[in-house]
Amino acid sequence: MDTIFDVLIIGGGTGGIMTSSQILAKDSSLKVGIIEPGDTHYYQPAWTLVGAGTYDMEKTAKPMKEVMPKKATWIKDKATGFKPEENKIFTEKNGDLEYKYLIVSPGLVMAPEKIEGLPEAMEKGIVCSNYTDPEHVWETLKNFKGGNAIFTQANTPIKCGGAPQKICYLSADYFEKNNIDANVIFATPGSVIFGVEPIRKTLRRVLDRYDIYFRPFYAPYKIDVENKIAHFQFIETEDNNCNVEEGNPIGEKLTGATDIEMPFDFLHLAPPQKAPDFVEKSDLVNGEGWLDVDHHSLQHNKYPNIFGVGDVCGLPTAKTGAAIRKQTPVVVDNIFKLMAEKEADNASYNGYSSCPLITGYGKMALAEFDYEKNFTPDPKLKRMLIFDSSKEHYRLWLLKKYALPYLYWNKMLKGKKV
Repeated sequence: MDTIFDVLIIGGGTGGIMTSSQILAKDSSLKVGIIEPGDTHYYQPAWTLVGAGTYDMEKTAKPMKEVMPKKATWIKDKATGFKPEENKIFTEKNGDLEYKYLIVSPGLVMAPEKIEGLPEAMEKGIVCSNYTDPEHVWETLKNFKGGNAIFTQANTPIKCGGAPQKICYLSADYFEKNNIDANVIFATPGSVIFGVEPIRKTLRRVLDRYDIYFRPFYAPYKIDVENKIAHFQFIETEDNNCNVEEGNPIGEKLTGATDIEMPFDFLHLAPPQKAPDFVEKSDLVNGEGWLDVDHHSLQHNKYPNIFGVGDVCGLPTAKTGAAIRKQTPVVVDNIFKLMAEKEADNASYNGYSSCPLITGYGKMALAEFDYEKNFTPDPKLKRMLIFDSSKEHYRLWLLKKYALPYLYWNKMLKGKKV
């Protein structure tokens, strides 16, 4: 195998495959290498639907060899470190690989150890999560007989920030349809249900419709497996104090100035997440441990021939596949400019991300937004007779369940414009 590449890409996920496809579509003569140890490529946005029993897990997976661009070199190996001054990547099996341009797109990793008791709780099946095993979520949901059903998320950046509440709404709908007596609680470290105002208005109505107990400023820090109690740290602010009423219907207890415990019969948790170790421990990261790239050009702030795509990047926007769809053309354009000995001056990425917010079976709103949290709906939605995507639509549900998976496998991963 040639160990010198024009463009070397770390990661065979959405970012790595999309970027390599677009690069090779522009110049198929380039030597493009993709470092990816996995055998399977997953369409993870559908895992929420799997967890609610309305999508087959098998349909979310394809062999990695089927999505790899044919003209790219698949390096079935793990990246282990960087030597950016020498334009080299360390790998587990293939030694040093050299590049002219590097794209870092390995995604992120789950870090359940950051919450006390969570690894044990997940291992024993006491806690379920669409982020790790959506089929287990569906089994747990079907076996739930009533009581407290808590949906929460770690106080770290997570992929698809809306996912913890999507399964909450689907579960609440499932409970209603099956006459299950449940106290549904959505507890989040965030201050609001969603940061984009038109979407927030819709979700407030959804919370009311299902009688969901909404608990902002709640950061889970410990899971008591034996007693099935979730412990939260209340994130105090100047305008909001921790007020827990004794004897409330969900059994919350204030056990310290800002410590809260809540019993559960069902607990869905989005685990803490972080950059992979080999990235986090390198000198390519910012102070929070994410890849340090320019927010608009995706070019590394220290090494100009290194770019980032996707979840590993330290960007103040949601980590979604939709964000990658907008990031990729910017990175590709900038790399080709550098190849032509021009400045990488494409700074057009505006923080666009998208979150298909499923609010029940057959219902969805679509949050599209930028760095400033402006609501930026795609004008093409009007072709589907959707004139306000901040509101719930059945057609948006059809988009999520059928159209988006098709576009992902047949357009996005092949470098075609969507």
